[in-house]
Amino acid sequence: MKKKNLLSLTLALVLGANILTACSVSEAGSGDSTAAGTNNVRSDYKYGKIDIPGKDGALCGAPIYVAFENGYFADEGFDVNLISADFETRKIGLNNGTIPIVNGDFQFFPSIENGIDVKVVDGLHEGCIKFAVRPDSDISTVDDLKGKKIGVDEIGGTPHQVASLWLENAGISADPSDGEVTFLPYSDGNLEFEALANGEIDVAALWDPLGSIHEKAGDVKIIFDLGKDPYFADHFCCFLYASTKVLNDDPEEVAALLRAYRRAQEWIYENPEKAVDLIVDGNYASIEDKELAAELIKSYGFPSAAEHNDSWDGHVEADVKYFVDGLAKIGYLKSDPEQFAKDIYQKVEVKK
Repeated sequence: MKKKNLLSLTLALVLGANILTACSVSEAGSGDSTAAGTNNVRSDYKYGKIDIPGKDGALCGAPIYVAFENGYFADEGFDVNLISADFETRKIGLNNGTIPIVNGDFQFFPSIENGIDVKVVDGLHEGCIKFAVRPDSDISTVDDLKGKKIGVDEIGGTPHQVASLWLENAGISADPSDGEVTFLPYSDGNLEFEALANGEIDVAALWDPLGSIHEKAGDVKIIFDLGKDPYFADHFCCFLYASTKVLNDDPEEVAALLRAYRRAQEWIYENPEKAVDLIVDGNYASIEDKELAAELIKSYGFPSAAEHNDSWDGHVEADVKYFVDGLAKIGYLKSDPEQFAKDIYQKVEVKK
């Protein structure tokens, strides 16, 4: 499949505007939170206070909220301050080491290629994006999308990239110059749903939980689920990215953070309903339906303690290469995929 040069140019133009982490970043709200529970009574923080972007309202960001509320960050020596941070704040923080770690999807890969100094150090979870159509739509598969209008949160964002991979793998060009599909950006998911309802777009590509909430209400039908589609299923869509400066200066700090994240992942795997209570009651995500939230949490494939074994790092590294290859194939990456995949992943010795 030929590279899509115009698609690459489009992405380059939007990279400086915004980037998604925690699978999705909300511009609503700002400020910080002091640690709750265990964190309130600790005074022996080995690493002191650190900022972690974690106030974005994403259900799939559950490990951040759990590690924060259950005191796992504190146990590893961190006095964590959860913040809201736009792209520039994240970029500056990662580059100078004041923000040691963020979670984000493979939209980060082109951004690393364009100069953000971070490394992939772990996998976080699987799918959290769905494509919705009107209940009476005759669209049911990717083959029905030729000539259609697809709503996304931003051109170059992850739903746009996911849709592009889905289309290209089915032989439909995602390059706007070819005219086979049209992408229209909407800054708010609710505006995207309005556009779908009034016929302005044919498909809405959305982050969870919005797509699932509207599906349950009968407002839409889902034609694509990132966690179930054969190309994406069983692959991490969201990774953990560490500041290269922190990795170089103190790799044990990153290892300690990963231990907290993994402990949170394992707790979520064992206690999905309790995790939902913590997230919803703490207003960490924009969903009130706890039953639906639990279904979604379970679908994200948070790993058990048994899965964090000797083969875990190989699984993460393989998924980095998998999506580097896919994005290079459709022109989102210009670098040699083999070398680029090696350059952006760094194995961290997590066990004490």
